[in-house]
Amino acid sequence: MADMRIPLNDKAIERLPLSSKGRYIVRDTDQKGFFLMVGARRKTFMVQGDLRQQGRRASTIRVAIGDTSEMATRAARGIAREYLVLISRGIHPKSETKTKKASTVGEVIENQNPVPVGVTLAQAWARYKIAMERKNRSERTIESYRDHVERIFKDWLDMPLKKLGEDPAQLASKHDDVSEKRGPYIANGSMRTFRAIYNHARKTNRELPADNPVDSVDWNHEKRRDTGMGLADLKNWFIEVGKLDNPIRREFHLFTLLSASRPTALKEARVEHLDLRRRVLHIPRPKGGADRAFDIPLSRQMIRCLMRSIRFGRHIHPFEAQDWIFPADSSEGHLVEQKEDRTVLSKWGNELRQTYRTVATPAGVSELDARMLMNHAVPGVNSGYITRHKLLEDHLRVQQQAISNTIFAALGNAIAELPVLDDWLSHGAARRYIARSREEFESRAVKIPKNGAERRRNRDRP
Repeated sequence: MADMRIPLNDKAIERLPLSSKGRYIVRDTDQKGFFLMVGARRKTFMVQGDLRQQGRRASTIRVAIGDTSEMATRAARGIAREYLVLISRGIHPKSETKTKKASTVGEVIENQNPVPVGVTLAQAWARYKIAMERKNRSERTIESYRDHVERIFKDWLDMPLKKLGEDPAQLASKHDDVSEKRGPYIANGSMRTFRAIYNHARKTNRELPADNPVDSVDWNHEKRRDTGMGLADLKNWFIEVGKLDNPIRREFHLFTLLSASRPTALKEARVEHLDLRRRVLHIPRPKGGADRAFDIPLSRQMIRCLMRSIRFGRHIHPFEAQDWIFPADSSEGHLVEQKEDRTVLSKWGNELRQTYRTVATPAGVSELDARMLMNHAVPGVNSGYITRHKLLEDHLRVQQQAISNTIFAALGNAIAELPVLDDWLSHGAARRYIARSREEFESRAVKIPKNGAERRRNRDRP
């Protein structure tokens, strides 16, 4: 196969097929001399340069950097730059091995191992990312770490961790700078990310200082956001939701309130996850990953909410509704953005989770039961002995029903008295909504005469 030229990155490399015969080369368009050697069993990062002696080119050498399964492209590119500098000075990057010419690349791959160059932040992040994936951490969690590394610490990616560990003042200064420019929460979060990566890297790099440099940071105060609603606020919120044009979004916000589910997990709820016989909605990958998968026990109001969304979906997005409970006209096929204009809907997302927790108290639900319903970790010595699914079929569903009853009781007679709520929540409202929308569509349809005689009759009419 002829050489290829593409911008090398992790996603592009993952899509490259292994060679069915021999090897082929994929050269990086962003950095000269950096390329990928693809064989039948593995893909290897390589660097190529002209080794000069006494001002003349002595030979063209290729040096293996490492396997793609063991390091990220960004880390390999950083090592490639270091190797190319050495080669330009007439120094073989792996001087303890015999210099190999380009024609013997197969022997280079088999016999050479990367020399220690001091683990960089990019390399440490690549290894930590693999560890997170092995622990089934959620994609959202991994993405938040990646964002911190590549956005907040982008200038440090090729810097050895040892250098940062020996100069913790750099971390303190970075925290101060991020706090001022991006806010206290992002500053604290990015430092937690760095701390985790450093601790993981030190397990295999004992030359790193034992004290984590993040210990030098003066943390910003983080105040828990207290923006949930009380019982007296619910009526106005229901009226706001009832005025939303999109009926599927109405049900999404209502179910978020009734379940305290995180919006990201709820948006990806599939029809196959709904078990009406057991009256549960399965959440396969919540925050924390697949290991924290759980079932949401459904109250009567929650079931009606989901059934309305499914009916609306089959009417508005029939193709997408085959898979998703909250379908939408998006590339994913489901609702992707839950945010609303605050002037239209005052509370959504995490504020509804806070409201759920607030309402649980007047509903008579204990702190322990509320935490289990929200899939929070249960504190205490005996928490490991609590088997959640054994409580699900009876006890937790009773508690869920109590919370739903308390929420709807706060409306009083508003559903019967207010048209905006009657059209949404009364018995048969979804069926009436779909019937009206069909009638409106048919009334707007253009009727085409069937034949020429009918067209002439219509033309001759006064």
